[in-house]
Amino acid sequence: MLLFLIRRVATMLLTAICLTFIVFYLTNLPPNLEKLAKSEASARMSDEDVASWIERYGYAQPVLVRYGEWLGLLPGWTRSEDGEITGRCIPRGSDPAEAPARCGILQGNWGTSTVFKAPVAEIIGTRLAATGWLMFWVMAVMVPASLLIGVLSGMREGSRLDRGLSIFSIASTATPEYVSGVVLIALFASSTTGISPLLNSWGLIEDKTLFLGTATSALDGITFWNFTLPVMTIALYGIGYIARMTRASMTEVMTAQYIRTARLKGVSFRNVVMKHALRNALIAPFTVIMLQFPWLLNGVVIVETLFNYKGFGWTLVQAAGNNDIELLLACSVVAVIVVLVTQLISDIGYVFLNPRIRLA
Repeated sequence: MLLFLIRRVATMLLTAICLTFIVFYLTNLPPNLEKLAKSEASARMSDEDVASWIERYGYAQPVLVRYGEWLGLLPGWTRSEDGEITGRCIPRGSDPAEAPARCGILQGNWGTSTVFKAPVAEIIGTRLAATGWLMFWVMAVMVPASLLIGVLSGMREGSRLDRGLSIFSIASTATPEYVSGVVLIALFASSTTGISPLLNSWGLIEDKTLFLGTATSALDGITFWNFTLPVMTIALYGIGYIARMTRASMTEVMTAQYIRTARLKGVSFRNVVMKHALRNALIAPFTVIMLQFPWLLNGVVIVETLFNYKGFGWTLVQAAGNNDIELLLACSVVAVIVVLVTQLISDIGYVFLNPRIRLA
């Protein structure tokens, strides 16, 4: 196990370096740097002024050198202007002798956002925490519901219950978030359409809508009224996929010879399912469930934008739309780490779910 972990961690580090370098290279292409110069200085800058700005702020160096500075493996660039020494690690007005030589992400310096005018690490921490609560409640709803649907379908393959749950699973998976989100808003968060006007006219609800169509207030405090619709929008899409995988795995296990032997020995159907079939049937869904974490982290972009919930996905949209290079790079690093860590947890979980699986 230890050797396996060492190999996987080494592979993860190499993968992270390759992926972050690709993102760094794409975000630092000349058109993006020209756009950054004009947004930071003046939109009416000439080509000569743009080139001078890029040179002044260290963007004219080779991409490998700038990538090393961004990581914190190489010393930051410096320049002397009007007798004052400034640079990547030397803010204007500070003492160069007290400034560190390296100031990359390995030293905890993620840069400053050009859009929000705040440290990137502070922004990422706040927005990632907001998305973390959204992911927690989505998983709390999605995983039990999808496993229950999949197990019930797989237990009674071909029955009416199986067909009904299969139709629901396929329909939820085939409906993207931006469609289901709009439908849920129209049904439950509109004062003119859906069931809210009826419930209000009958005196069952005091407000004009059953749920809020925006989750902005959830940043101050999560309630059932402002968080239900975004959670259900994301959960509905994932429930169908996990349920279908669980059903397929459960159906295969229920036809195995040891299940038939247990039934012939007089073991109750409930014990056969709970003690013999369920554990083996959860191996494939476990992988799918672990893959939901990176999907949730990046798939919340649509939902957070739709419900104006200022989390990680909303921040990623703002960074990409406003050419905020430092913030965009930080978002990519977080996404890469989440994907690699969840894959590692998924591989380790195989062993505990099925002892017959050995780490090669």
